[in-house]
Amino acid sequence: MKSIALAQLCLACVAVSTTFVTAADFEIRNEAEFKKIFPADAKVTKLADGFGFTEGPVWISRDGGYLVFSDIPKNQLKKWTAKDGITTFREPSQNANGNTLDRQGRLVTAEHSGRRVSLMEKDGSVITVVDRFDGKKFNSPNDVVVKSDGTFWFTDPPYGLPKGEKKEQAGNYVYRFDPKTETVTLLVQDFDMPNGLCFSPDEKKLYVADSGKPHHIRVFDVAKDGTVSNGRVFAVIEKGGPDGIRCDAKGRVWSSTGNGADVFAPDGSLIAKINLPKGGANLCFGGKNGKTLFITAREGLYAVETKVKGAK
Repeated sequence: MKSIALAQLCLACVAVSTTFVTAADFEIRNEAEFKKIFPADAKVTKLADGFGFTEGPVWISRDGGYLVFSDIPKNQLKKWTAKDGITTFREPSQNANGNTLDRQGRLVTAEHSGRRVSLMEKDGSVITVVDRFDGKKFNSPNDVVVKSDGTFWFTDPPYGLPKGEKKEQAGNYVYRFDPKTETVTLLVQDFDMPNGLCFSPDEKKLYVADSGKPHHIRVFDVAKDGTVSNGRVFAVIEKGGPDGIRCDAKGRVWSSTGNGADVFAPDGSLIAKINLPKGGANLCFGGKNGKTLFITAREGLYAVETKVKGAK
């Protein structure tokens, strides 16, 4: 997610639609692989627009299934259902950015102005998971994932550092928090602007987007003790930079980009581009069968049907 200052294009209201986005075509680089992941009649649909800057989509399967995503400058978490369209899920959101679920199905959020990673209990209360490293506040946590062992992995660039507050961390780092030991570990410290992150299906690899000058995605080997090593470039984004990223169940990497979104094979080769009217910010899999790709892109929310599901 780029600076909140870039997102001050808030419109007065949110317009909900289910119209096809005719300008949003696919640019296919590997036709055989493309056919494995998209149906022949795949089309991108605009679900809603008129937001400030959308981010952090996550699908929640309970209560009939619904999508939660962030509207950062409006300080809200929004909710979308096929039946009711857009409603407000939580306000204020502490300028929430990335969202995910923990292994109990609870909503986990990277908060910009809260400068923390938070968790929403099943009774609706919101608690702090972690907000400091080495006694100092985080910059503005950007995106977060939860590993199967219950640890929280997150990035901390200063994009959303609240106005008037000082940066306390010496750099823009990638962290892991273990709630069992209440220990924060600095994993990687040589990113420019670490952003979205995700695990491979077997959790043996960690992918991290750098939306700064390198505009690439790096991949690391993950050891059983939670350390990472052998960092290398997985893919370079051709237009704009990578932001939110997800793995599907077969290990492909889906990244939001300046053109909308790119899909990469496990070896890093580009399969296809999804071209949206606005640059993409984040994405996730969901829907009734788990095969709908939802994409947040600036003021809008989009969806496209696929043949694949996201990694668990």
